[in-house]
Amino acid sequence: MEKVIMQLGALTCPSCMQKIEAGVANQPGVKNVKVLFNASKVKAEIDPATTSSDQLKTVIEKLGYDVESVKVKAL
Repeated sequence: MEKVIMQLGALTCPSCMQKIEAGVANQPGVKNVKVLFNASKVKAEIDPATTSSDQLKTVIEKLGYDVESVKVKAL
C-alpha cells in the first residue's frame, strides 16, 4: 500500500471536494480517499499493483482541477 498526497489548486466550493472524492474513490485499487477542502489536498491510500499516483492525477485533471504537487509514501 502507498499513501498519496496531492496538493491541488484552490477549491472553490464543497461540491468540488465531493466531485474529486467520488472520482478518485471509483478508481480500482483506491482503498481510502479524503479531500481536505481548506487545504486543497487529496489524501488517498492505494494499491500500487492496481493503480498509481499518475493515474489519480489524470482523473483529477480530467475533472477540471489542477494538481500542483504529488507525494507518495510507502505504508
